[in-house]
Amino acid sequence: MTIIEVDSSKKIKQFLDFPRALYVDDPNWVCPLDNDIEAVFNPKKNNFHSHGKITRWILIDDQKKVIGRIAAFINEKKAFTFEQPTGGFGFIESIDDKNAFKLLFDTAKIWLMQNGMKAMDGPINFGENDNFWGLLVEGFTHPSYGMNYHKTYYKKHFDDYGFTTQYEQITNHLDIVKPFPERFTKIANWVIKKQGYEFKPLDPKNFDKYAADFMEIYNDGWKNFKNFTPIKIETVMESFQKMKLIMDPNLIWFAYVNGEPASFMVALPDANLLIKSLNGKLDLIGKLKFLYNKWKGVHRMRAVVMGTKEKFQKHGLESAIFIKLGEYVLPKKQYTELELSWVGDFNDKMLALHDATGATFGKRHATMRVVF
Repeated sequence: MTIIEVDSSKKIKQFLDFPRALYVDDPNWVCPLDNDIEAVFNPKKNNFHSHGKITRWILIDDQKKVIGRIAAFINEKKAFTFEQPTGGFGFIESIDDKNAFKLLFDTAKIWLMQNGMKAMDGPINFGENDNFWGLLVEGFTHPSYGMNYHKTYYKKHFDDYGFTTQYEQITNHLDIVKPFPERFTKIANWVIKKQGYEFKPLDPKNFDKYAADFMEIYNDGWKNFKNFTPIKIETVMESFQKMKLIMDPNLIWFAYVNGEPASFMVALPDANLLIKSLNGKLDLIGKLKFLYNKWKGVHRMRAVVMGTKEKFQKHGLESAIFIKLGEYVLPKKQYTELELSWVGDFNDKMLALHDATGATFGKRHATMRVVF
């Protein structure tokens, strides 16, 4: 086996093509768009390059056939918030071979050590945690857009190398057609009617305002979580721009209390149902297929992220947003399922909210670490 750094267009193609061969017989796998993956490595499209670095490799066998891949990176804003300087790795894929996994892990480890790191987390993203984050360990079903999907043997190779789970990420599923529990609905309707409380869907003509409101709520609501790094407006705008192609503005809701941004939920049509037939290629044919699939519509949504300012938590705003979403979704008779992904096992408040809606378990990912 030979490890090779990706430093040419040919090797980039090999890096992107390998999963297509690895998962060719897996009916559940959906190939991520090549454009989405390449955007992570492009400084012009990913502002994390302004405060970090990234590189990647492919692994080949004696017949020059690609049998694995991995990327390693350092987010300098987060690396030094841990007990030891901690880098990251992601986009790992490999055949079921202990030596292959070891060589891939060792390559990322050595590069990170050379750059001052003493541990690594993975598989994670060189970007926000709403995409390409966590090792799938339970619920090997059709993944939603942006969610990692892996072979069942990956966890064993992570364990054998010495990784330990830092936290688990829970994805739950909500049957939209089924009514919310009576208590949940009663509280939500009471909140909606409170004086000074407003609930608004995203207005695409006013992106800048809603991006700023999103950042304000997000940074306040998450500030007390361990190792939290505030999000920048540039990152929010990048995310909003990426969502434009698939978004339905009426699935994205904001709550305001006396005019102050207080809470939000960002839900999107599940783009994986739109892109599955594209095999990762958004060329002319791919775009035509995408537009046709978009015209047909999809039945599943994904709640990408929710957040509430600390002082407005336990005010029932999230419950009210679910009701507002339902008021739009139910009459359409298009969507039948809402995937709530993902919530860390440390986030008791959000897990309790999922439980209150009547959602059921869907998937479990793990963010893992090895200390050098």
